[in-house]
Amino acid sequence: MTVRSAGILLYRRTAGTDGTTGAPTGGTPVEVWIAHMGGPFWSRKDDRAWSIPKGEYDDGEDPLAAAHREFAEEMGTPAPPADYFLLGSFRQPSGKVITVFSAEADFAPSQIVSNTFPLEWPRGSGTVRHFPEVDDARWVEESVARIKLVKGQLPVLDALMEHLAGSGG
Repeated sequence: MTVRSAGILLYRRTAGTDGTTGAPTGGTPVEVWIAHMGGPFWSRKDDRAWSIPKGEYDDGEDPLAAAHREFAEEMGTPAPPADYFLLGSFRQPSGKVITVFSAEADFAPSQIVSNTFPLEWPRGSGTVRHFPEVDDARWVEESVARIKLVKGQLPVLDALMEHLAGSGG
């Protein structure tokens, strides 16, 4: 049986500036909202340790509703009101399939308060601790997201950029 997840990839367009002079570049870079995975395995990793906010859902559950639920659980605040569209379904290296919805929105929570998961840590100690599923989240330019996202989610970013190019945006 295929494990299914649903997630939300928010994006926004920002005024392009040169990183050295601060002068406008004439472009409109795209930024995406991504989250750093929590827990001891990911704590000292940055590149390939970020994900779109997502989580598993059951057969028969509406994927968009699941994506909104998971976003709220991982961010500690609901996804912003926006015109969400289906970006696609993406098979991950693990075999899991992520159904991703996207929307243009400016999202600025005052803090990230993620739900937690239990884990025996240190391994073999018999001590179970609770860790946040997400320990950080932020807007990053699309080029930076290509370095930070886990490799299996790069096709999600590709699909977003193709969508924006095809819609004139």
